Amino acid sequence: MNLGNNLYESRKKTGLSQEEVAEKLGVSRKTISKWETNETIPDIYQAKQLSKLYSLTLDELINFDKDLQEIEQVIKNTNEEKESKIDWTKTLGKKYPILLEYQNKINIEEYAQKIREMLIKLQKEENFNNLDSMLILKDILYHEWKDKK
Repeated sequence: MNLGNNLYESRKKTGLSQEEVAEKLGVSRKTISKWETNETIPDIYQAKQLSKLYSLTLDELINFDKDLQEIEQVIKNTNEEKESKIDWTKTLGKKYPILLEYQNKINIEEYAQKIREMLIKLQKEENFNNLDSMLILKDILYHEWKDKK
């Protein structure tokens, strides 16, 4: 996404019009429009004011991603009860079919045993509870995968 789109999406998320933003910043509506269409960019002082107005850090404003913000909000608002009702394999399997197919292709128990051993080791050596141990292993696995891409 570009800065203009970020400014537009951030403004829309707060429910403000271009006129309202312009009034609060002491600029014209046309200036806001030019920022949102990438004709011009706000100076650092104006960008800081925008970030405060939109309740974002300056970095979040510059890197604003509407889809990512929505996903983060869903995660924030999801409690354990709701999460327990989600079949993650089935849900993610719609995007990643391998999740629906691998059960008949590999020895699950072999991998599960190794994972159980790592969970137990984290719990004993680092005094983490079961959930924390699982989250740590999941995070390590994610970063290993991401760093190898």
